[in-house]
Amino acid sequence: MNSKPEIPHGFNTEAEERTFWENHDSADHLDWTQAEKVRLPNLKPSSTSISLRLPNALLERIKVAAGKRDVPYQSLIKIWLAEKLESNSGR
Repeated sequence: MNSKPEIPHGFNTEAEERTFWENHDSADHLDWTQAEKVRLPNLKPSSTSISLRLPNALLERIKVAAGKRDVPYQSLIKIWLAEKLESNSGR
């Protein structure tokens, strides 16, 4: 017999459901020991588009470096930024 209260059904809006979960602990309604791991291979991390002004000569050098690596230049910029942050995180 399950002694946990049932999750209400029939929320009228997403906001109503959000309010419910903001005020209730899911552990009171679900047996998390029965949860199974899932893989979501097509789920992409959220990102935000930004505008960045670069000198033309610098952008051209980045594009050349990206071409040598066969990656889009925007991806190479992201890789370099992440590497720089990682190397500075120990400081």
